[in-house]
Amino acid sequence: MNSKIAIKILIWLIATVTLFHLAIITKIIPYEVTWGGKINNDAEMYVFESISILINLFLGFTLLIKGDYVLSFQTTRVVDIILWIFLLVFGLNTIGNLFAETLFEKSLSLLTLIFTYLIWVILKKKK
Repeated sequence: MNSKIAIKILIWLIATVTLFHLAIITKIIPYEVTWGGKINNDAEMYVFESISILINLFLGFTLLIKGDYVLSFQTTRVVDIILWIFLLVFGLNTIGNLFAETLFEKSLSLLTLIFTYLIWVILKKKK
């Protein structure tokens, strides 16, 4: 798989994940099944979900820059550093989700593993 395809897949996955977080904010999906069951009230849920949406949008924008879909003043090096940070976060999140309390969150470890793999495909250097 080449990096252009990986970027396109990731952008679609990010759009889907963002819709998921919006479904939690609008209470279509109960927040009790997310965040390891640690959210205690609506106020906490709004904060956590808003931060999640912003982070996903930031990753999506970074991928748009990497894929040359938008112009940027950032260097390729800065974009790559951001993607390496996301690779690390998703890798650790995959491990964390495996030890989650709910089956729903455990199943999300597959999604975070896919994110990790796709970011790795984008970052690996061609020889």
